[in-house]
Amino acid sequence: MFAPDTLLDLDRTEHSVIFENVTHAWEALAKISTYLQFRLKPGIYGKLIGKPFISGAVYIGRGTIIEHGAMIKGPAWIGEGCEIRNGAYIRENVVVGDGVVLGNSSEFKNCLIFDEAQIPHFNYVGDSILGYKAHLGAGAILSNVRLDHAPIPVATSEESIDTGLKKFGAIIGDRAEIGCNSVLTPGSIIGRDTIIYPGTSWRGVLPSNSIAKMDPQTLKIIPRQSRD
Repeated sequence: MFAPDTLLDLDRTEHSVIFENVTHAWEALAKISTYLQFRLKPGIYGKLIGKPFISGAVYIGRGTIIEHGAMIKGPAWIGEGCEIRNGAYIRENVVVGDGVVLGNSSEFKNCLIFDEAQIPHFNYVGDSILGYKAHLGAGAILSNVRLDHAPIPVATSEESIDTGLKKFGAIIGDRAEIGCNSVLTPGSIIGRDTIIYPGTSWRGVLPSNSIAKMDPQTLKIIPRQSRD
């Protein structure tokens, strides 16, 4: 049900080896650190604008632009033709595909981002996987830790699957659209070609080709008292 290829096009990442021998897509999160440890070959082949901070254990592909004010703390692997904009904060164990936008005031840690995904404004992506052309609207947050710090389950309509992970944000399928200021609670699974409306608080599994939106709150209009 949650095999990687049911949510993600593995041909749309250079790093599909991370998913070898993986039953559930979230199991790949624990493999990112080891993958970078053995396969990362640091080098900067893109264009730096101004003076972004880039640590030693970082690879940046050709055609990628790193703007002034961005911070990249390795190990990190950033593909070709990406935009890493001012204010982006890339922490340890981040793998980014080609043609990706990581934007202003957005933070990333222990995550895998497929080609052409866009995370451009005020987002948090921790312990998560974003598929091909996935998009987070401004202010969308992928929460990765429970308030009680207990292991994170994946809640389906029929059962609760124990992931064994204490830090796990979300798996976002290919071409999913997450609306502005939405919050995905830990252990969220978002299928391919889905839409989550702005301002939604989501928990659990959203099937592919679905739309999730909050019921509109009642707007009341009352007469204004005269000040005469």
